[in-house]
Amino acid sequence: MNVRQAEQQHLDWIARSFGRPDYAPLGPADIEIIRSAGEIVSKYPGTHLFKEGSTASAAFLVESGEVELYRGTGGARRVVARVGSGSVLGDIAMFGDTPYVSSAKAVGPVRAFKFERSRLLPELHKHPAICLRWLVAGLRQLEETQRRVLSLMHKTVLAQVADLLVDESARRSEVALSQATIAALLGVSRQSVNEALRRLRESGAVSTGYRSIRILDVEKLRSIAAG
Repeated sequence: MNVRQAEQQHLDWIARSFGRPDYAPLGPADIEIIRSAGEIVSKYPGTHLFKEGSTASAAFLVESGEVELYRGTGGARRVVARVGSGSVLGDIAMFGDTPYVSSAKAVGPVRAFKFERSRLLPELHKHPAICLRWLVAGLRQLEETQRRVLSLMHKTVLAQVADLLVDESARRSEVALSQATIAALLGVSRQSVNEALRRLRESGAVSTGYRSIRILDVEKLRSIAAG
């Protein structure tokens, strides 16, 4: 496969996966505009798409891999989210011309589209279909965040951990999250996460290893998450 064919595969992925394809279909001309406005970047595990406080000169669309969003450094570092394919990162800060409010680090190998502000904004102004797809993608992420917040309200830590694992099970049967990361994502103590995982193991819903949780029974997890 040559470079042009590989690039076309990436663009085809945008056409069928980004935002809602049924809402604003992208034609060949739209895809060519996206190609001219962005570039493919690959990140190794542990490297960054961007860092908190730096100038938000670009937005990123994750094609494959997982990205950890966190704030602070050292002992004050706090994970705020873990996102995957189809996620848009850094666009709010980029559109607002403000610094990035968090850091985005590749958990494993990551491939993403990088859209420089100076190249993307003029195209969004001129092409409503592309602008609408971008808007829908952002609103979908916001809706997912709101749904997560509402679903966790008034739940026990056990139910919160089960709910998180149900969401993760949609992408894989083995979840590579440490207890510390789960605690940071849920805003609870690591000890309470450890206790919740113990009870989930005893129920037969999961098994655990070093920095990994294997989903054994999704339906049981859903029942526990429902409280």
